[in-house]
Amino acid sequence: MSNHEMMYDKTGNLEPVLVLGGTGHYGRHIVASLRKRGAPVRVLSRHAAPARQLLGEEVEILEGDITSRASVAEALTGARGMVIAVSAFNPQQIRQVEAVERDAVLAVVVEAERMGVARAVYLSVYDIRQDVVEDLDLESGLIKAAIEAALAGSGLNWTVLGCAPSMQLFFAMIRGEIMVVPGGGPPALPTISPVDVGEIAAQAVLRDDLSGRRFRLVGPEAISFPEAARRIAAVTGKPLQFRKIPLILPKIASILLTPLAPFSDRIAYVSQMLGFIKLLNAFPVEMAAEAAQAHQQLRETFDYTPTTLEMEAERRCSAQVQEAA
Repeated sequence: MSNHEMMYDKTGNLEPVLVLGGTGHYGRHIVASLRKRGAPVRVLSRHAAPARQLLGEEVEILEGDITSRASVAEALTGARGMVIAVSAFNPQQIRQVEAVERDAVLAVVVEAERMGVARAVYLSVYDIRQDVVEDLDLESGLIKAAIEAALAGSGLNWTVLGCAPSMQLFFAMIRGEIMVVPGGGPPALPTISPVDVGEIAAQAVLRDDLSGRRFRLVGPEAISFPEAARRIAAVTGKPLQFRKIPLILPKIASILLTPLAPFSDRIAYVSQMLGFIKLLNAFPVEMAAEAAQAHQQLRETFDYTPTTLEMEAERRCSAQVQEAA
């Protein structure tokens, strides 16, 4: 099979690619990129109707839950490959992170190998360094490390895509005409557009020559929050000030909220977000310095046009105009 050849079943139909997490921040872009390439796509979703409305009628939607072995077996049946882009980091599922992102995905890996799925692509964190994971007590890092170890020990043709923080992070900090950043952020932060993640993941799952490889997904450059504010303002033509909030404030909030987290999903989510802010400000300088090299490797391996911060800002502006129309 060539690197980009589709696979057909016994009736001559193209075998679908299963996207787990297909309605999520990255998943919807993975689905769109696969469809653009003519690949049939299957998505497992707990709520079929809204998933179909989001992804379109051309995508096969199976209603089911990734924590259900029967749902997973049905979704994998006849699939030529799968992309795992699962996230439970939201207010509705925050208590199920281990069950969804670790236990269920580990079960998917076992089931996919049993059923002879030809290709597996896993979206992980940008990099997993034991010292960073231990120093910051990162549950997400431990979960991703467990999945990566399971893939490495499996017989699957697998590839791991370690995603830098989404460029969405810059826009999420904007409140009106101010970008408010607790701690101010690191001197430079590697990020990537969800559009690029979608394109790279789609290409990766349709190839068979990337087995056992791990890529760090990152945009053209690492950028600080003040620089991002200036450049976004230049695109939108609207004033945007950068404001740094002392990191002690979210630290105090974290201390106050942690004892209450077991009693409220939203408080638990906010507590986890405060932990993410701590991680953000502790982003390793040396890791940011390696972003250019990681990006160059992507350009040499995949055929796509990288999205700059300016392009992402323009895309978001266009989307907002369309939503308002």
